[in-house]
Amino acid sequence: MQQQTKWTTLAGLIALSLQVSSAHAEDDFRDHEAHVHGHVELNIAQDGQELLFEISAPGADVVGFEHPPETDAEKQALAKAIALLEQPQQLISLSGNASCELEFKSVKHTLSDSHHDEHDDAEHHDEHEHHQDKHDDAEHHDKHDDHHDKHDDAEHHDEHDHDSEAHGQHGSFTVEYHYQCGDITKLTEFQTSWFNAFPSTESIEVNLLTDTKQTALELSPKNTKFNF
Repeated sequence: MQQQTKWTTLAGLIALSLQVSSAHAEDDFRDHEAHVHGHVELNIAQDGQELLFEISAPGADVVGFEHPPETDAEKQALAKAIALLEQPQQLISLSGNASCELEFKSVKHTLSDSHHDEHDDAEHHDEHEHHQDKHDDAEHHDKHDDHHDKHDDAEHHDEHDHDSEAHGQHGSFTVEYHYQCGDITKLTEFQTSWFNAFPSTESIEVNLLTDTKQTALELSPKNTKFNF
């Protein structure tokens, strides 16, 4: 818990820095807020010997869709993407003799279909209650059936509305990698293989915050590295 709090504070430091930079209209440091297909945001923050990477990517870039997976192919694509994102060594490279070791990783996305899981639980609960009430008098049973029918109609209507809204949502991924370095002053270069792994991405907006500088830059399939 202490480690997570430490990294949460560091993540907050990035957000605060971005807000301050925006307030002062610094042209060399950008806060990429819009959800744009083909564009990924990478925040990098250094605090002493600690290094935090935070990636925000559209679902379309990572898996090719932004709704809850429906087909077997989509489910497999999502599982494959998560497995890859959980292996930062496949996506980023830190050169030099800084001896940075991965301490924590997190992969989150908004493509899950949690509403349907809750809906299934609610239906099971209604069926259980209906079974318990089946020994009641006929009048109560009829009223319960009528109420149950109305409840089903309402649930069906809500589910339909949710499905319509879900297909209009912008599903995305948020990934964090936290490193502890032996001597971060020896960290010289960053390079990414993101474009090879997710070729739909056209550019990566990098916001870099270290003990000595604060800057922004853009990576592309032809420019995949920068110096610290």
